[in-house]
Amino acid sequence: MPRLQVKRFAGLALAEAPALAEDILREIRLEYPHLPLVLDESGEPMALVGIRRAIEGFVRLQLADAEDRPRSHPVVFQEFGRDQSLHGRSLDSLQAMYRLGVRLAWRRLAELGQRALIPPPAMYELAESGFEYLDGLVDQSVRGYAEAAARQAGERLRLQRRFIDLLLAERPDQPEHPARAGSAPPDPARALAERATRIGWPLPDRVSVGVLQRPAREAVAPAVGQGVLLDMETEQPRMVVPDPDAAGRPELLRRAMAGWSGAIGPPVPLRDAAKSLRWAEAAVQLVERGLLPGGEVLHCTEHTQSLVLLQPEELIDDLARRALAPLAHCGPTHARRLADTLLAWLETRGGAPEVAARLGVHPQTVRYRLRQIRELWGDEIDDPDRRFELELVLRARRLKDERGG
Repeated sequence: MPRLQVKRFAGLALAEAPALAEDILREIRLEYPHLPLVLDESGEPMALVGIRRAIEGFVRLQLADAEDRPRSHPVVFQEFGRDQSLHGRSLDSLQAMYRLGVRLAWRRLAELGQRALIPPPAMYELAESGFEYLDGLVDQSVRGYAEAAARQAGERLRLQRRFIDLLLAERPDQPEHPARAGSAPPDPARALAERATRIGWPLPDRVSVGVLQRPAREAVAPAVGQGVLLDMETEQPRMVVPDPDAAGRPELLRRAMAGWSGAIGPPVPLRDAAKSLRWAEAAVQLVERGLLPGGEVLHCTEHTQSLVLLQPEELIDDLARRALAPLAHCGPTHARRLADTLLAWLETRGGAPEVAARLGVHPQTVRYRLRQIRELWGDEIDDPDRRFELELVLRARRLKDERGG
């Protein structure tokens, strides 16, 4: 093409760009009447600015001299993508608007091409370049959309972590900030509800709180499903399960937690979430000590006896030293046999035959041991409180022995 002819066509197109941009925006608003118009600092619609710059950018990119060609697409199209994300709209409608704009622009450029006597083969080539240019604009919008979505996700995670911190606080009834003189103290229940609303989490009546152990440092968060809150920023991730007994919830969690380990605390009213967390933490500590099975996510409600008897280790050990003091003067083996016999007698509340059957020994052996037990403890062995203490510490010791503790 003669350079003078190309320049004439480019001049016509650039002169037509403002009016063409207004026509395109008018048609888009007829097609999409609910499209909001956002104004820039000068009060001009950003959409109109973007369309005009897109037309001018395309003309200069394809028809101007090399030194006048733009090196990038108009950045305003990134803003269009960000706006779609911030308002919860998909990119489909935005791309449909772009295609409508390209179709209208090409119709006008074809008319200008006839006026400038541009041959059809050259216009066809220009049309192909137009669709490539459109792909670049779409890429800009996708980038803006993705950036805004990432920021929104990050902000939601930040708000979610703050909500979990408030929910799991040891004293959620205490205000975060002291009330000013003469003003009523903040209502913690209301603060919790407001934060739940901000993250779109309906407040349930009951929750269970889990503590997880990562299978690897870079492990991807488990797909726990909608409604379950996860805080992956802590060394041991925390999980809040709403309505843990709801139909299908346990099975969903079991599948999602494959490969993870940890513990889920008992279901409690929402205001007592910190209590469920404490039990989950206690269970994880027992797993780390080898007193509960590892390699899976345990439910505390299935290990109540171990948690009650093994978790307060110092208290149980102190009670065992006092309650089992009469055995201190017996040899280790004999003391163990007497302790086993005592526990079997306390559990069965039966005579020598029942205890013997439980231990797999002769009844006469049991009678001999029971006489020794009565000699060691005397009348205290008939005290209900003392019998309860003995059974408690002997059951705890049995649990530890069974788990290698």
